[in-house]
Amino acid sequence: MPNAPTMRIADFRGDDRITIEERPMPVPAEGEALVRILRTALCGSDFKLWHKGAEHIAGHEIFGRVEHPGHAMDGKRCAVYIPLHCGACAACRAGDTQMCLTVSSLIGWNRDGGYCEYVAVPDNCLLPVPDDIEDDLGPLLLDTIGTSAHAVREARRIVPAEKNPDVLVTGAGPVGLGVILALKALGFANVFVSDPNDERLAIATGFGAVAHPVGSREKCFAMIVECSGAHAARNLAIELVLPKGVIVLVGENAEPWTITEDKVFRRKDFMMLRTFYFPKREFPANLELLRANKKRYARLVDERFGLDALPERFAHFARGRSIKPVLAFEESR
Repeated sequence: MPNAPTMRIADFRGDDRITIEERPMPVPAEGEALVRILRTALCGSDFKLWHKGAEHIAGHEIFGRVEHPGHAMDGKRCAVYIPLHCGACAACRAGDTQMCLTVSSLIGWNRDGGYCEYVAVPDNCLLPVPDDIEDDLGPLLLDTIGTSAHAVREARRIVPAEKNPDVLVTGAGPVGLGVILALKALGFANVFVSDPNDERLAIATGFGAVAHPVGSREKCFAMIVECSGAHAARNLAIELVLPKGVIVLVGENAEPWTITEDKVFRRKDFMMLRTFYFPKREFPANLELLRANKKRYARLVDERFGLDALPERFAHFARGRSIKPVLAFEESR
């Protein structure tokens, strides 16, 4: 349409290239709201879009303000819950909104996301954020806190904290660090961590974890939370998990993974648990986790920059030189 309002967006073109362009502003459908983006946190899962290109606007750790006159939530600061969900299927009725049986679509993956100025969001994906949560910390309520804490909550049904188990976290990226904070908050005292990056390892130990050598076979664990996505770490976890223990697969890897069904695999009972994102019902508890550990979570947000800097800063992030940088848009009011 001529003279239609436009916005600036980051186009992930593939071959590790991002360009800044103008596109028409989104027009929310019925049951949606227009959200002005304040912060979008960068995430390692976007590397695949950086390498191969994105059909939609990327970015899925989104925090913003509803700017939609007449909408019930106009003016509210919100985190954007990325799994679209019907609210009526058996999974949604059970409270498992992240695993909707009717809709399988993610904001930032299957429809436009947050590396831009505005996004249209279904009403049931708006998670109001109280005023005591700073803008920079808003996106952490999603992957860094939500995904991590959900994994720990699921795993403790198998290995309760009351049994004082030894727990190993493999990978001290943002989600792994979030797992450590969630483990500590939920009563797990003996937390170990392995990561080849000394800076991230130092943060993890500062959060109360004990450094464990990468690849070491000298100790076994009742719970292993695998956050790196590396197949070598997954295979090692099969060796190191104790009988009746649990391996929690949080890290992602799209490449095929072959499990050798040898005696190490066959001759013990253990659980392998894959967890995905978090149900909306856990959001209030995630807010309390953030409130209780604000200073620690704030350490993870180590860069803030505008849209024009995103191509350079995303490459910097991809080289492992920052932990949880945020794309920041300042409000005009």
